[in-house]
Parts: sequence; C-alpha cells; structure tokens
Amino acid sequence: LFRSYDAGIPTFLIDREINQSGLAVAQIVADNAQGAAAIAEVWVEAMNYEGKYAELLGLESDTNCQVRSNAFHRVLDQTDMKMVAQQSANWDQTEAYEKTEAILQSNPEITGIICGNDTMACGAVQACLDAGRKDIKIIGLDGSDEANAYIKSGDMVGTALQQIALITEMAVEQADAYINGTAPEGEKQLVPCVAITADNTDCLNAFVYTEPDAK
Repeated sequence: LFRSYDAGIPTFLIDREINQSGLAVAQIVADNAQGAAAIAEVWVEAMNYEGKYAELLGLESDTNCQVRSNAFHRVLDQTDMKMVAQQSANWDQTEAYEKTEAILQSNPEITGIICGNDTMACGAVQACLDAGRKDIKIIGLDGSDEANAYIKSGDMVGTALQQIALITEMAVEQADAYINGTAPEGEKQLVPCVAITADNTDCLNAFVYTEPDAK
C-alpha cells in the first residue's frame, strides 16, 4: 500500500480495494471470486459431486469473506452436495482447528471442508489428521507454502494462489511509471488467481508461480 490521503500523495492500493473510485490511482487486487470458484470446481470433482460438507468462514465483516463464500456456493449450489455446518474461524488457524474438532464430533458424516483462506484450511487439515480423518477433502485460498506442503502430502485437495508477488511487481512498475508521467490504464485491476493442486504444486514457491514450461 503506497498512500497518504491527507497529504495528497498519489495512492496505490495493493491487494486491498475500496468501493469509491477516484481516491486511488490504482487498486491492484487478486480476483477473489474467480479464485474461489476455480478451486471450488476442483474440489467438487474430488468429492465426486456428492456428499455433506462444512464451511469455515473468515471474519464475517470482511468483504473478502463474503466474496469468497459466495463464489464457492455459486459452484457448489449447482451440485447435490449438502452443507451441514458453517462457522466463522476469523481467518485464524487455532480457531479453525477447534471449530473443525467440534464439527467432526457433531457431523461425523461430512467428507469435505471448504475454507475461506489457507490459514484456516491448515488448521482444519491438522484437526482432521489428529482425529484420524484422512478422508476429509479440504480446500483453502491464498497459496501459502504451508498449504502447498499439505497438498504435496495428499492431505489437502488444493488452494487458489493470490499472486501477491506479481501484484507487488505491477504496483512498483505502475508507481514508477506514474511518477514519470504515465497513469495506469485503469484504476481497479483484477489479477487472476491460480488453482494449485497435486498436478502443479511444484510450480509454487513463496507465493511465486512458475509455469511448467518455464521451469
């Protein structure tokens, strides 16, 4: 985030967006809706388009929480799958672990958990492993190294990478261009997320995705 509204310094918002236009020179953000839908498509296939599942929400007052959940359900609601539990874990790993423990006890029939971010997904994965439930299929969203390790080990179906390294690079380049007299073509710029699964997990490292043919 490069900014100072008060001082009149040009503002570049990095992976944060605001509803009002004209306050920022550029808002460069991950396309959360696209990313959540992309990994949800992978997950429903892994679930064979059936079964009962639970959802761990992030902080419910956070716009990203609702955007991601809505995108998940645009995909899931087209199947016969049934959500039997939905709780907020406030983006927190420990809380996600505890909420998953409780959900498994009250809903042992579930076979999947969708999570609004990787931090919660990692908490859910560990709770399932500790409960001896390696059958639970779990997804998150962020593209963290910890989630990627769980995907490699087969304990997590996938995640959606927010390309923060690319977003930061774009912001620096556009800020430099703006200082030198060239404004960005558009204010709000959505950067696509990348679905990370067992098929491309080796392409991800420290939030940087390298295309297979470039490795």
